[in-house]
Amino acid sequence: MIDMNLKYLRKKYSYSQEDIAEKIGVTRQSVAKWENGESLPDVYKCAELAHLFETSVEMLLYYNYKENDVSADKKSGDDGKYIFGVVKMGERGQIVIPKLARKVFDINQGDRIIVLGDKEKGMAIAKIPNPFK
Repeated sequence: MIDMNLKYLRKKYSYSQEDIAEKIGVTRQSVAKWENGESLPDVYKCAELAHLFETSVEMLLYYNYKENDVSADKKSGDDGKYIFGVVKMGERGQIVIPKLARKVFDINQGDRIIVLGDKEKGMAIAKIPNPFK
């Protein structure tokens, strides 16, 4: 799946194989082999690729971007539904909201967030509008 995702995301972001190679410190041939399924990037390069494409390693490895485009730049007809990836709870209950989610919902440092919950349906978070803006 990563081979198809790399090719799809590279084209979507208008990068050449050379661009990707330069940005993550590998050869163009390495990127070509990853896209052709001849080899796989190591875990560190997967993390760099995920960061470059504003996604998670899990999404890069397992999600089918070609069939299910979840980018923030959808035009008219957007159903408003996204998969932002998996986050891990920190020791003190902290989570990091993925960069794309912060961009889509215009969440910035200092914004207030409300956490909602329903035992049957799960949890949700939402930005609270600032009444002083």
